[in-house]
Amino acid sequence: GQKMNISKRGIEIQESPIRKLKPYADKAIAAGVRVYFINIGQPDIVTPQPVWDAFKNCQDKVLSYGPAQGFQDLRQAIADYFTGYNIDLNAENVLITVGGSEAIQFAFNVVSDPGEEIIIPEPFYTNYNGYESSANVKIVPLTLNVADGFRLPPAEEIEAKISDKTKAILLCSPNNPTGTVYTAEELDRIVNLAKKYDLFLIADEVYKEFVYDGATHKSILEYDEIHDRAIVVDSISKRFSCCGARIGA
Repeated sequence: GQKMNISKRGIEIQESPIRKLKPYADKAIAAGVRVYFINIGQPDIVTPQPVWDAFKNCQDKVLSYGPAQGFQDLRQAIADYFTGYNIDLNAENVLITVGGSEAIQFAFNVVSDPGEEIIIPEPFYTNYNGYESSANVKIVPLTLNVADGFRLPPAEEIEAKISDKTKAILLCSPNNPTGTVYTAEELDRIVNLAKKYDLFLIADEVYKEFVYDGATHKSILEYDEIHDRAIVVDSISKRFSCCGARIGA
């Protein structure tokens, strides 16, 4: 029969580079080679026992649909978690997603229309490229340097990346893959630019409890003046080692 053609978008969306390496690793393991999986963010800590207990003790008879925004008790628990960091977050502003990845995809689609731009410091999480294609937006990379620990450049260098199509800046801190934790001064710089140019600020903070060497993580939600334009992506995958649960917010 006639060959079917898939969409241009389907062709352009990249295969996850992270997952692409897995078959090669499996082949090496089968050949007796010891492999260290540094391609994927799977914590090497044990999933806490209360998680397993919750599965074992579930008495539901039907696995039914839940509310679109997520169960209220979970949304409240996440809000309370942030309260522990002196962040005033209402559960009504928490949306449960299928992992942090879906939250980022939602954010891309919410803040921008097709053809508009999102600035992201690079190196960045490779799957952002896939979200870029599916949302039909353009990632504008802000290249950082290993020589200075991948710190953010002066404000004027960031401003040079802003155009009339720019809708948001995305920060990942602690950063995947560099590990850099942005300082309060660096965040101040980004927050001021977001206000000056009327931009959304998306913060991928899923690694916020993986901070070492005396560094301190600061959430963008600590800036009350940008709550109307701040989107924080969170997940239980990393800090609770529950990657397979696919629960984000």
